[in-house]
Amino acid sequence: MKLSKLDLGNVVAIAHSQGHLQLLLDLGNELEFIEIPAPVAAFEGLQHLNEIVAEAKDLPAYEQSIAMLPMNSSMANAIGYDGDRNILQIEFHNGAVYQYSDIDQDTWQDLHQADSIGKFFNENVRGKYQYKRIDDDYC
Repeated sequence: MKLSKLDLGNVVAIAHSQGHLQLLLDLGNELEFIEIPAPVAAFEGLQHLNEIVAEAKDLPAYEQSIAMLPMNSSMANAIGYDGDRNILQIEFHNGAVYQYSDIDQDTWQDLHQADSIGKFFNENVRGKYQYKRIDDDYC
C-alpha cells in the first residue's frame, strides 16, 4: 500500500450525481465546481472521512522534520536548523539526536560557519538553551 499526503482544506462541499463526484472548491478569491467520474463509494468514503475528522478532538502534533547537513566534525555527524521554529538539531557521533530551542538565526549561522563545530557548541549552546533528545533509540 502506498500512502499519499492529503489536504482537503479547500473542499467546501461534495455531492454525487450520475456517476460523477462533484466538488465545490474554495480557491481563495473564487469558488470552483468540478466533476470527476467516480463511483458512489468515493462520495460515501469522503463523507465517512469527514465524520472521522469532525469527531477527532486532539490529533497528535505533526512535527516537520529538519533537514540535516552532514558535518566533518569530531563532535557531530550532522546539524540542521528550522528558522520558523528557531530549533537547532544536532546528531552526535554516538547516534543521539537533540533539539535545542530558541536558537536565533545569528547563532545558527555562527555555528554552521565555525571552524570548530564542537568548540562553538560547547562555548555558545551547551547549557545555555533548553533541549530535548528526540532519537528513537533512547527516547
